[in-house]
Amino acid sequence: MKETNSDPHLAGLNVYRVGGAVRDELLGWPVYDNDWVVVGATPDAMRRRGFKPVGRDFPVFLHPETAEEYALARTERKSGHGYGGFEVHASPDVSLEEDLLRRDLTINAIAQSTEGELTDPFNGQGDIERRVLRHISASFSEDPLRVLRTARFLARYASLGFSIAPETLTLMRQVSHSGELEHLAAERVWVETEKALGEPSPEVYFTTLERCDALNVWWPELAGEALVKGLAAMAKVPDSDMFPLAHWRHAQLVSPLSAEQRDALSERLKLPNAVAQLARHTALTYSLINHSLTNHSLSNQALPSDALEGSSVLRWLERLDGWRKPEQVEGQLALVKVLAPEQVGPLENAWQAAREVSPQALIAEGYQGAALGEALRERRGQAVEAALT
Repeated sequence: MKETNSDPHLAGLNVYRVGGAVRDELLGWPVYDNDWVVVGATPDAMRRRGFKPVGRDFPVFLHPETAEEYALARTERKSGHGYGGFEVHASPDVSLEEDLLRRDLTINAIAQSTEGELTDPFNGQGDIERRVLRHISASFSEDPLRVLRTARFLARYASLGFSIAPETLTLMRQVSHSGELEHLAAERVWVETEKALGEPSPEVYFTTLERCDALNVWWPELAGEALVKGLAAMAKVPDSDMFPLAHWRHAQLVSPLSAEQRDALSERLKLPNAVAQLARHTALTYSLINHSLTNHSLSNQALPSDALEGSSVLRWLERLDGWRKPEQVEGQLALVKVLAPEQVGPLENAWQAAREVSPQALIAEGYQGAALGEALRERRGQAVEAALT
């Protein structure tokens, strides 16, 4: 259908809104971004209209004013392993229905013309009404990333009553057993996982991956009881915006793991330094307040009043690099409010007392060099002990 609005950049083009924006509007879910497909156009025609090409692997253009993405209709053919193992064919001959056929799920394969008319060749609207995530064709299994994406969509929409069609779950399991998941780039796996960790039901992402045997491929450390404990911990995150919610949830998820397991997982997923560091710091906090990550990850029992030792608290503050990065201590104090609220007061007092120890005052006393560092640590330790008692 021809574009009829007054935008001169789009005049005469066959333009359709597609994908998530159409799906979420039908669901009554917030729509933040629009994606568009253009049928019957060429890259040269788009450039002449002022569109900026940004697609590396296929023709995608940014609108010169809105910066929204406009992709030329295309088809794909499997030619290698992993997410990027496809040959793309984009030409004016590719129809809207052919472009929709290459997509993953029926609910993501609905197009809307600029006049509001829907094109729904795979009955995505019916699956929205039935609350079902269903693959479009057997080509679903050609892209292993779709296993993670489907699990992520379920994490988003589980509260609306969605489930995965049994035949789709079977395909997801086949992909897991095929070895294709191993060819995904670690960065792509983390991108999907980080998004899932920000969804309303992040635990569903991991339980779904476990159901289709995908969890062992990238998260073997979370198999079995570790996942049960991790998901229970993940349900309790601090009320703190010092770090993104998804990163807090990840830190809690891996809190039952040993240091070696966390490091192995971080290395395998090539986690950003900030994400891996928050997980390490969270583990330090568990260790401080209970002396055992594994035993305390699900405990709600109050700690005895003498559970905190001055030397342990000082070491905790040092390993959090609190003197240079106080926000890291503040973030962990927010976590303590969740894990052991009765210990927040003593820890806050100890933290403030340690911060009040002045290096300048020690310098004025004549300390310098290594002796200054030793005296500073000793005075901080004394301040922490006094605050705790």
